Amino acid sequence: MLESLKKLYARDLDTLAKEIQSFNNEENLWQIRPGISNSAGNLALHICGNLKHFIGTGIGQTGYVRQRELEFSQKHVPIPELIANIKETKDIVITTLNKISPEALSATYPVTLRDEAFSTEYFLMHLHAHLNYHLGQINYLRRLIEG
Repeated sequence: MLESLKKLYARDLDTLAKEIQSFNNEENLWQIRPGISNSAGNLALHICGNLKHFIGTGIGQTGYVRQRELEFSQKHVPIPELIANIKETKDIVITTLNKISPEALSATYPVTLRDEAFSTEYFLMHLHAHLNYHLGQINYLRRLIEG
C-alpha cells in the first residue's frame, strides 16, 4: 500500500505542476467564474498547504505551520513560485512516506476529522482523494477560462 501511495502522490503532484504550467496566461490562474469560489492558483496553494500540514507536520513532524486563510486569500503568486511550492510539497510527502513504518500506517492518525478517528493509512488515502478532487477542478477551470 505504501509504495502505491508514494507513486500516486508523486504522479499527481507532478500533474498539478503540469496543470499550473499549462496556463497560457498567468493572470488566468487567479480568475474565477460565477458560482466558483476558488481560483486554480488558490486551489494549488490549498493542496500544498493541506499536504504539508497533514503529512509533513502530522506524520513527519516537519514543523510546518499552516496558514490556511492565505491559501485562499493570497493572489498573483508567480508560476515559478507555485511550481517550487509544489516541488517542496512533493519532497515533503515522499520523504515522510519513505520513513513511515507499517505499524504507523495502521495506527490511529493523530488528528480527528469531523470528530472521527481514522488509521493513518485511511487518512493518507483521504488526502490523496482530496488532492485529486482539487486537481480536477484546476483542470476544468483552466479549460473553462482559457478555452
